[in-house]
Amino acid sequence: MLASGLLLVALLACLTVMVLLSVWRQRKIWGKLPPGPTPLPFLGNYLQLNTEQMYNSLMKVSQAWDMGVVFSNGKCAKQLRCFWITTLQDFSVGKRSIEERIQEEAGFLVEAFRGTHGAIIDPTFFLSQAFCNVISTVVFGDCFDYEDKELLSLLHMMMDSLEFTATSTGQFYEMFYSVMKHLPGPQQQAFKELQGLEDFIAKKVEHNQRTLDPNSPPDFIDSFLIHMQQEQKNPNTEFYMKNLVLTTLNLFFAGTETVSTTLRYGFLLLMKHPDVEVKVHEEIDRVIGKNWQPKFEDQAKMPYAEAAIHESQRFGNLSPMGLAHRVTKDTKFWDFFLPKGTEVFPMLGSVHKYPKFFSKPRDFNPQHFLDEKGQFKKSDAFVPFSIGKRYCLGEGLARMELFLFLTTIMQNFRFKSPQSPQDIDVSPKHVGFATIPRNYTMSFLPR
Repeated sequence: MLASGLLLVALLACLTVMVLLSVWRQRKIWGKLPPGPTPLPFLGNYLQLNTEQMYNSLMKVSQAWDMGVVFSNGKCAKQLRCFWITTLQDFSVGKRSIEERIQEEAGFLVEAFRGTHGAIIDPTFFLSQAFCNVISTVVFGDCFDYEDKELLSLLHMMMDSLEFTATSTGQFYEMFYSVMKHLPGPQQQAFKELQGLEDFIAKKVEHNQRTLDPNSPPDFIDSFLIHMQQEQKNPNTEFYMKNLVLTTLNLFFAGTETVSTTLRYGFLLLMKHPDVEVKVHEEIDRVIGKNWQPKFEDQAKMPYAEAAIHESQRFGNLSPMGLAHRVTKDTKFWDFFLPKGTEVFPMLGSVHKYPKFFSKPRDFNPQHFLDEKGQFKKSDAFVPFSIGKRYCLGEGLARMELFLFLTTIMQNFRFKSPQSPQDIDVSPKHVGFATIPRNYTMSFLPR
């Protein structure tokens, strides 16, 4: 009894000291921090946020204090970014280009949709399978059959993990990971799914180690393994096994779910706005025709299709808060002080919904990306791939995929929803660290 009482007193004493130290540290730098609501020790401003609408809640805070910053960080990130871009370029000039691989997979997807014979289906897994196979070719050197049980299991894990990040529990887990990982709750299932994905990548790496040919690396993993061998005597190298597994996981996850979710949202928006679908069909028929396979070079001659894709990305706002970055050293930004270790979010969605840049930001309207002559116009406020030094390193690949998949599918099909356009709900299912569209069904009717 006495021992437990002493333990309780000791814990309370430690907690009190930690709170006082936290408060003292905050007061020490208080006048130098960017303006914002007063944070609590440990919890910060979490209790002041609506976790069911995290993005909207943070936007209200930012509007009240008029502040937002984006930072890049890390020698590691810079080296791995350069390595990925170089590897992708090498792959593109090899025996088979990235574009050819995307065209082939788009053809497989068309055949899969044709096999539904116009039945009402959920397109989610069809799209995820196709985009997964494209990125698998790059990182693993091979791809999956659409009926592969391992593929379906991986896709379930990725979709569940992405959706988890958009829930209030997922946001709390991200903010307080060091504590939440030890507590029971739905985050434990999310952790198991992410661990399952990491284990899958690790097995792929082990297989590549056994079959590695230093003279002919067919994929990202082999190229990384060769670089590891070349730098094994460098004590400061960023090319080691843990980095290989996690980098590959990031590429595999982002290359599958972010692009497929964008196109899934795009299909829903086109069914909501059949006039836009008609115009895209007309442009495809006029520029490409019905018998030629779309090429990425056709993009320059198809301003309306390009505008529709951009508007789908803007309206869908898949990553409204961007990716969290951490300040690597004490930093002065304008007249404010950001201590080393401060986590920052770029809040990309703030410009996507800003009337100054888009006349009707709450509406889906491809005219946002067309000039008075009907030609495509760029916008500095279009930032789905982020901006600055840490912009999405898969932007080029994603842009090519979105154009080729959309035009190939629409060349062959028209979309039909079981609901009338006015009844289609295009509001998101969740908005947190990611935007998740609502589940829906549709028919792919041959043209």
